[in-house]
Amino acid sequence: MRTIRCFIDAPLAAGLEMLLPETVSNHLVRVLRLQTGDTFHLFNGDGSDYLAEIIGIEKKGATARILSDIELHNESPLKIHLYQSIARGDKMDLILQKATELGVAAFTPVVSDRTEVKLDGKKLLILRES
Repeated sequence: MRTIRCFIDAPLAAGLEMLLPETVSNHLVRVLRLQTGDTFHLFNGDGSDYLAEIIGIEKKGATARILSDIELHNESPLKIHLYQSIARGDKMDLILQKATELGVAAFTPVVSDRTEVKLDGKKLLILRES
């Protein structure tokens, strides 16, 4: 079964009843065709999901009641260390950005036999110290 999650930029707490923002109401009621009594998850970036139920549908939007909060455990228990050969130009920045998004915990830049980037003395010294 799929989990429907919607972002709301507002404080959330169990027991709270609220009129959902127009964009969220439209998505839930018109696009996903949820009805009164259907449940979904709200989140606001505070580290928890909130189980919510639609309690009313009107022209101005849907009203929801937050039933409970659900603590999230999305972080991987693995501590991944990436050894990355130095890349040219902006590729190294992109590699570090994407690896961070995927959950890499530590990075070590390395110079391999096939590394095309040639570092001068100062940059090589900084690389060796880190």
